Amino acid sequence: MLGSGMGSFWCLSDCCNAGVKTALLETHSEMGSTEILEKETSESLSNGTSSNIEAAKRLAKRLYQLDRFKRSDVAKHLGKNNEFSKLVAEEYLKFFDFTGMTLDQSLRYFFKAFSLVGETQERERVLIHFSNRYFYCNPDTIASQDGVHCLTCAMMLLNTDLHGHNIGKKMTCQEFIANLQGVNEGGDFSKDLLKALYNSIKNEKLEWAVDDEEKKKSPTEGTDEKANGTHPKTISRIGSTTNPFLDIPHDPNAAVYKSGFLARKIHADMDGKKTPRGKRGWKTFYAVLKGTVLYLQKDEYKPEKALSEEDLKNAVSVHHALASKAIDYEKKPNVLKLKTADWRVLLFQAQSAEEMQGWINKINCVAAVFSAPPFPAAIGSQKKFSRPLLPATTTKLSQEEQLKSHESKLKQITTELAEHRSYPPDKKVKAKEIDEYRLKDHYLEFEKTRYEIYVSILKEGGKELLSNNEIEAVGLKKSHSSPSLNPDSSPVTAKVKRNVSERKDHRPETPSIKQKVT
Repeated sequence: MLGSGMGSFWCLSDCCNAGVKTALLETHSEMGSTEILEKETSESLSNGTSSNIEAAKRLAKRLYQLDRFKRSDVAKHLGKNNEFSKLVAEEYLKFFDFTGMTLDQSLRYFFKAFSLVGETQERERVLIHFSNRYFYCNPDTIASQDGVHCLTCAMMLLNTDLHGHNIGKKMTCQEFIANLQGVNEGGDFSKDLLKALYNSIKNEKLEWAVDDEEKKKSPTEGTDEKANGTHPKTISRIGSTTNPFLDIPHDPNAAVYKSGFLARKIHADMDGKKTPRGKRGWKTFYAVLKGTVLYLQKDEYKPEKALSEEDLKNAVSVHHALASKAIDYEKKPNVLKLKTADWRVLLFQAQSAEEMQGWINKINCVAAVFSAPPFPAAIGSQKKFSRPLLPATTTKLSQEEQLKSHESKLKQITTELAEHRSYPPDKKVKAKEIDEYRLKDHYLEFEKTRYEIYVSILKEGGKELLSNNEIEAVGLKKSHSSPSLNPDSSPVTAKVKRNVSERKDHRPETPSIKQKVT
């Protein structure tokens, strides 16, 4: 979930920029999706524009009436990156008349018809189609289609901030308004409009419809949902229906890449905020790197055993994460540092130097192979630095495309870092501006290192490294003969919230305020 930390920073992907519809629809290709529309529509694609429109109308009507379709089927037919899917979406949206309705009322009305589930990019395209339809029905309410989409994104992210499982202060109405300054065709949205939207989301969270069978599912039956936003309550800390962009995938059928005992110490919470001393103690877990999630369990791993609520609370997603040797921690040997997508910092002590390096290699390899491309840079108060949104969904790119994506990102980050350092702030400027400069510098330096490692891993084989390397034996039992990871201190129980936010407000370690790991 996207949180706000102290409430001042948050992220809108480039949905507020001019030309967003073209950029999102044309550049975020799904690269080989295997979903196929029904046979009659597939055959009609070659019969000319008229046939395509008629086929799109038929499919749209069936989707709206749920004629042999489930609510969870709708979004994937509306959000594909092809012309026919766009036609279907346009025809589907014609069943909704938003005339005279406020934007929040329209979005709630829209969500009652289907489940906004599926791949991140598919779901974002659906929201773009919604924004276009709302503007068509209410051309005089908001200045442009891009403005509508900007506010739609803002409401989705605000919804997560106010109603998600987040740590920290919730965003205030004043902060919501401040973060949308200058993004309405270069001007500001009406404050009354923004206040009304804020209060609407605060008083009633956004939710969408689910299929009847989903409502009837028991907690254990629901665990086989794969990153589609329909997770039951027992795994709501891993994935949630509140935000369609940031659900952390919990796949019970995912491969296990490594397992073994690790001692964990929480050094920093979300956004690098130093963890309170009472929650920094070492605690031993049986760690299982399964898919893109590092599960930390009290007992040995058993494939047939369902995860407990406590296991899910302790789970850490390694998407866009970076593991390295904790060279600045000297109190214990064989300690690695894991920095997550939301800039949490965790220390893990392994049983040997070889084990430590094994964990580092596997975590980084999983992150490099499976992390989906990030959304564009944040939009908001332009003087404030914000990290881009890092989706938790698994990439749909082939390994070759993934490598090109990482290389492109590395080139971009390297250029941006050089440009950033070529214009250092004047010593006479306010301390806050210097802090902003250092924060961005620290972020860019970290990202450069991360992508350099990702590129190196994929060039060496990526997926082959995961499959060829020894997959750890699972089901090992803890015994009194197991070497202790922490003989000199009693563990302190610490509940850890999942890393599902890309908060922007807290100042993580920077060159001037870097904290020594203790």
